[in-house]
Amino acid sequence: MSTPAVSALIRQRKADGAFILTASHNPGGPKADFGIKYNMSNGGPAPEAVTDAIFAQTKTISEYKSVDFSSLDLEKIGTNSYGNIEIEIVDSVTHYVELMKQIFDFAVVKKFLQSNKDFKVLFDGMSGVTGPYARRIFVDELGLSDSVLLNCVPSETFNDGHPDPNLTYAHELVERVRKEKIAFGAASDGDGDRNMILGHDAFVNPSDSVAVIAAKAKSIPYFQKHGIKGLARSMPTSMALDRVAQKAGINYYEVPTGWKFFGNLMDADKLSLCGEESFGTGSNHIREKDGIWAILAWLNILAVETHKSKGSSIKQVLDDHYQTYGRNFFSRYDYEEVESAPATEMMNNLRSLVAKPDFIGTQHGSFTVAKCDDFEYTDPIDNSVSKRQGVRIIFADGSRIIFRLSGTGSQGATIRMYVEKYTSQPAEFSLEPSVALQEVISVALKISDLTKLTGRKEPTVIT
Repeated sequence: MSTPAVSALIRQRKADGAFILTASHNPGGPKADFGIKYNMSNGGPAPEAVTDAIFAQTKTISEYKSVDFSSLDLEKIGTNSYGNIEIEIVDSVTHYVELMKQIFDFAVVKKFLQSNKDFKVLFDGMSGVTGPYARRIFVDELGLSDSVLLNCVPSETFNDGHPDPNLTYAHELVERVRKEKIAFGAASDGDGDRNMILGHDAFVNPSDSVAVIAAKAKSIPYFQKHGIKGLARSMPTSMALDRVAQKAGINYYEVPTGWKFFGNLMDADKLSLCGEESFGTGSNHIREKDGIWAILAWLNILAVETHKSKGSSIKQVLDDHYQTYGRNFFSRYDYEEVESAPATEMMNNLRSLVAKPDFIGTQHGSFTVAKCDDFEYTDPIDNSVSKRQGVRIIFADGSRIIFRLSGTGSQGATIRMYVEKYTSQPAEFSLEPSVALQEVISVALKISDLTKLTGRKEPTVIT
């Protein structure tokens, strides 16, 4: 079952919570490819207060009991009893697809796809869990042929691939979309909570994706019915969403990385739509990010836009968005398996730098430092405080550079460097991000001393 489908089922059944056995939460198991996750009654990940309490309980366990379920038929839908334990086998796809049909206008999307034969679609399941969901939705519900499905047979090893939906790891999809002039290419990750969207002449940056969905939310029946209570993004995600919120007069929030922060706002009825730059997008229909949901949101928007203008494409939707809001060029550089000591030294140096009052106002190339900090967030719902969430340097023109460190174990650390530059000049909208961001990247590397300290001249992955 996909992670979003689990969240949906918890909420649908009004369960007290769920233990999820997943490859997404390492390291457990003999090969460090297995983990256990706990989701609360709202369908979202448990907050640290709960996981800390669980951890404390594990230190006091003196015995445990087991039940032999070897005769359990996992393919038989229904309920079975084993003594005083009752087990129900559910269809892992149907309830989620029914939820999607309540959110989006499947009839409009189907008509759009059936009447625009030149609008080719290709979905890459990356040999993860979403293959069966994609078959049910794209083939059974929307009437497309099996040829739109790529890597849609789930594999325990992800067919020896890396199930991250980005330009590096979803290279098979990217190559086919460009070579075959496919109008709509999409991918989802191993457990189904992230997504990537692109056309043969356009790539949808995840930061832009959530901004476009927010700007076009009235195209989607769910938001027509429930409205938009608020918008939110993770701190490293570009400020494109902020501009949509400001123009519409909607409250918006900047939170640390982690979906639980969005969940608190949603449970308080303050948030409807949110996203992270790490290819995660979602809404308050569940309490996890949702890859299939984001893909359907784009198809619903394209179907409605085509109806309005007698023809639309991913590139056209993006271009129209930039004309209205300007463009936030954005990129993330991941330096993986960096030695922990120099990575930590770099972050400590940056924290010391942004703590100095006289760093404000300093000039770096054509950029002037207007604000800098080590991001700290006070949750407006439960007043919990999250510190040291990433070093931010914000320049006077709105451009930003951000550094975060992920993991410092025996396998080394991952340094994430985020760069962003805003322009309202139409002549610049069509620039390649690498060109538009060139000076910002140069300044970020110089300020951080990343190359000198780590020896890394190139990132492992650029998104």
